[in-house]
This record gives sequence, structure tokens and C-alpha cells, in this order.
Amino acid sequence: MISKNTIDTVFETARVEEVIGDFVVLKRAGTNLKGLSPFSNEKSPSFMVSPVKQIWKDFSSGKGGNAVAFLMEHEHFSYPEAIRYLAKKYNIEIEETEQSDADKEQANEKESMFLVSEFAQKYFQNIMLNTDEGQAIGYSYFKERGFTGETIKKFGLGYSPEAYEAFSKEALGKGYKLEYMEKTGLTIVREDGRMADRFRGRVMFPILSMSGRVLGFGGRILGNDKKVAKYLNSPESDIYHKSKVLYGIFHAKQAIAKKDNCYLVEGYTDVIQMHQAGIENVVASSGTALTPDQIRLVSRLTKNITVLFDGDAAGLRASVRGIDLILEEGMNVKVCTFPEGDDPDSFAKRTPHDELVNYLENNAKDFIQFKASLLMDEAKQDPVKKAGLIRDMVTSISKIPDRIQREVYIQETSRIMDINEQVLVSTLAQITTKDIADADKKLKEDRKAQAMKPVTDEMPENRERVNILERVERKMIEILLLYGGNEEEFEDVFIKFDEFGKEYEHTERKEYKVYERVYLNLQEDEIQFTHPLFRDLYAAIINHYMTHQNLVPEEFLNALPPELQYEAADIFMQEERYHVHEWEERKQIPVKHKALSIAVYTNEHIADLRWLLLGRLIQDLKMQVSPEADNMEILMAVNDYNTLVNYLSRKLSRLRSSFY
Repeated sequence: MISKNTIDTVFETARVEEVIGDFVVLKRAGTNLKGLSPFSNEKSPSFMVSPVKQIWKDFSSGKGGNAVAFLMEHEHFSYPEAIRYLAKKYNIEIEETEQSDADKEQANEKESMFLVSEFAQKYFQNIMLNTDEGQAIGYSYFKERGFTGETIKKFGLGYSPEAYEAFSKEALGKGYKLEYMEKTGLTIVREDGRMADRFRGRVMFPILSMSGRVLGFGGRILGNDKKVAKYLNSPESDIYHKSKVLYGIFHAKQAIAKKDNCYLVEGYTDVIQMHQAGIENVVASSGTALTPDQIRLVSRLTKNITVLFDGDAAGLRASVRGIDLILEEGMNVKVCTFPEGDDPDSFAKRTPHDELVNYLENNAKDFIQFKASLLMDEAKQDPVKKAGLIRDMVTSISKIPDRIQREVYIQETSRIMDINEQVLVSTLAQITTKDIADADKKLKEDRKAQAMKPVTDEMPENRERVNILERVERKMIEILLLYGGNEEEFEDVFIKFDEFGKEYEHTERKEYKVYERVYLNLQEDEIQFTHPLFRDLYAAIINHYMTHQNLVPEEFLNALPPELQYEAADIFMQEERYHVHEWEERKQIPVKHKALSIAVYTNEHIADLRWLLLGRLIQDLKMQVSPEADNMEILMAVNDYNTLVNYLSRKLSRLRSSFY
């Protein structure tokens, strides 16, 4: 268990903008920072970070919280994992007590898979650096590739020995379970129960998540046996999804954000050699065809991708399909090719840093120029092939979501291919119309299939009736979080009778802290929140104020479980949403600030809540009336509550029926 002292130190040290900045490109927006949501595929930034409050809010997904909550959401860390990650980031020594067998048993399955993968990475590197076999085969291979010792350690490279079950026996001896060794694909269990190491006799490339956790491995065999795959990857598992991972993203993410560009290559050694040459904003698709998830991973850091291809023309034509996919995701794409016979690995190895930088900058072409130069030579003398090439270019342009960009590229294609621009515009319209028609057809088919499903009593979430009471309860939570510590003058109105028995209202003014006013009023009627989330949040807020007298957002959030953090962060950050859209400055729409009349605002919502809850209580009491029982006590209570409700109705100048 991690000690409380360590956890407190982590919370005091960690800066939410620095932690999130490792994963999301943030730009200044007034006193806050904003960026594209890492939890949804959006084009306009709705992800907000408040350095002052030390919280974040993603308006597109509803998630929010502190730095720990972000890591738990984004990286799927457990709470202890998030604390360990932050401790490592800020060089904080972790104090902890020895884990009991029961504690170890409680570790979830994913965490167990991460742990065995991390052990495997250290094991493979240790074998390579400290055994004769590892030195002679693995280490010598990497040195021949030109990798320095520093680079080998940086990327965690290693070697899996030839012995049939060397790793498996070592892992079992260290207490790792065979179940998780098998689930990560590190160990193969045969039908007769015998174990075999999946990667034996291979140099090892660990594949890391954006946060640096080991997800899986790529292993390269060094022999010439054609019956054995040259490269072997970890199988799909709960922690490793090949289509959602980019090799090198952990080491490249900061450089990608800083340079506002990502170089995309094909292989592990391409990435490593480029890094060693000083080009760190580079990743690889891990030997798979490029996927939308991989592109979105890059889009969190930059909107610009430069695809690096070797000089093999056949390979170029096969790989060019990925460009349309990048365009479809709204990214800007350029292409840079190397001289024939070179790939990113070999070219970076023999080229000085400055020359390499200049080459990449000077030879990067936009995709229109690239497609034209790639296929023009063979299409030049063949009108049919040339027409096909032009249509292919327009098809790529049709993938671009931005209309202005599409028009610019149409003009560029017209110039390069020497064809009338209007012809290209018509072709683009045909392609777009067909795409829309296809999409419409699919939508109709989906709706038809949906209509054929049996009707159930359940309503879709987005059609649930608005619950007025929950909305008012949430408003009370909002008041407590934003203004609970404020001292305000409140007005109390009492019903009195004069000497003639005539009813009149007597007004008194008294200063309270807002949380005290809310607490005393709700206690008076023994009112409890009906929504479990708001009930728990209300209890946490009141308890915090009773102890601290004021509420600092980051301190309060740190003590909350994740589900309460999301709701609290949403309230803290909702005011900032106006600044995201610049309503007041840019759109000239005045925003009413509740802080100007907190006492009135609080009193109104207390009355709202009391009124609604009393109405519900009256309905519950009426349901208890029975023809066979003496209902006098119930009816008297209903009458008393009705009197109070009528008073609240007059006070708020509205009818009860408007809420029912």
C-alpha cells in the first residue's frame, strides 16, 4: 500500500496542466487552457483545463476531475497506478508497506497483465546485456544497426533466449501467474500442458502506451528460416490492441506537440534510428495497415502528419491508401520519399542531423503533388490512365472535411494536371453525392432493422423525461460548490399575527455563510436529496465545510471518488464554458453572473427544493391513506404540509401545478 504521506506529496506537487499536457495539446484561453477532447473525435476544442482550480473538464464526454482522475480515465490506470505514475514523473520517492497476499489477490486482471509485461521487458533486456547468448546475438545485432547503448536502454530493447521455456520458468519463479503470462501471449500453453516461450530466439522491441506502460512486444528473428515469420507481435489482449497503438508514441509525444508535426514510418528500427539522429517526433504503425484509431492518437498532439516512404515504387502505391484515411480524419498530410534503395532507417543512419532536417523539410510534398509525381510518368502517354489518376486525386480531396481546403486542393490539381477546374468541381460533386447517397441508404437500412426489433418499455437515454427535482438538487450542489464559503446577508420572512389576529409578514436580515444557510434550512424540514449522486456529494460538501470553513477545488476533488469528481468538476468548469466560446466578447451576448445576487439566488433554490420535496412527501402520505384505517394523523400532516407549500407558492409567486 502507498503511504498517505506519499499520496499527499503527489497531490501537492502534480500540476494538472503539466500532466494533461503530456497527452493533449493545450492552448491558452484566458486564465484557462483548452484542447481537443482525448475521449471523443471532435473538431472544435471543448476540453478545458483550469490551472488555478487544478481541475479539467471534457464537455464532449462529460468527464472531469483532477490529474489522477485524468490518468484513470485516459490511461485506464487504477488509483495506485495513477499515483505511481505521478510519483515517477515528479521524482517523488514512494513510501509503501508490504503488500499482503490478500492485497495481491485483489489486483485486477489488467494490472496483472501489465505487471508481467513489464517484468518481461526487464527480463529480455537483462538477458541481452548480461548473458553470453544475449551479448553475442541480441546486443551485437543492435550494435550492427548502429544503435548506441543509450538508445538501446531508452527503447527498452532486449533479447529472448533460444531455450524453450526460459522466460516462462523465470516468471513463474518470481511469482507471476501462468494465467497472465498466457493472456499476454508471452507464454504458449500446449494441449499437453507444456509451456513454450512465444518469442524465443528473437530480439525484442517493447511496445509502450502513451503513458509508458508495456502493452506488448514485437520480436524479430535473426536467422534465415523461411518457415518462421521474420517479425512476430504479441497477440491481441485486454491491454494490447494493435490497431490502437503506435510504436514510439511514448518517446515521441512531447516532440510531436512541440514541433506540431508527426513523422509516420513503417518499422521499429525506422523510429529508433530517427530518434537517435535527433528526429524524435516520429512513430510507426507497428507493421499494420494504418487505422483511424492510430490517426486519432496523433490528432491529440498535432493536426499535421508527414508520411515517410522509402524509394520502392511498388511499396509506395500500396501505402498511398493510408493517405485518404488521414485526410478523412481531418488531418493535414504531407509525404516525403527517400532516394531509391533507402528507407528512414538507412537514410537517417548515414545522414548528419542538419542535412536530415533539411531533407525532410525540403522534400515533403502535399498529397496532391505526391500523387501526381508518383503516377504521372506511367500515365503521361495514356489518356485513360491519366483520367484514372485525376479521379483518384479528386477522390482523395473528397475525403477532406473542410470545404475551403477542398477548394484549394481542387485549384492545385487543376494547375498540376492541366485540366479545367470546373470539370474537377463537377467530379467532386458526383463523388460527394454518391457518398451521401450510400450513407443515406445505410442509414435507412439501419432504421429499418431497428424498426423490426421488438418494442420494449424502456425509453432511449436521450429521450428520458427531464426530472425537475434532480435539476433543482443539482443547482443546490452548484451553489454550495461555487459560493458555499461566501458570507451573505439573507432575508427571512416570518408569518406573524397582529393584535386583531390578522396575518402579516415580518422580515429580518441576518448574515450566514451560504453553506450554513442551506444546511439549516434543509435540516429544518429533515430534507434529504433524492438522487444518490447528489445526496453523496451534498454530504461530502457539508462535511468539508464543517471541517475547513472554505472549499479549495483541488483539495476537495482529491478526496472524492471518481464518480463524484466528474459531477463536481463539471460544476466548477461550467462557468468557463462561456469563455471557451467567448460569448461576452465575440458574440456580444451578456452573461448573467449569479455572484451578484447569491443570497437571493440561494433562497430561491432552497424554496424550490423544499417545495418540490414537500410535494413529493404529500403524495407519499396520500398513498398511505386506507379505507380500513384511522387516517386522521396522516390527513393532519397532509394539511400542515399543504399550508407550508401554499406559503412557498406565494413566496415564489408561482403555482405548484407548473412543476407537476
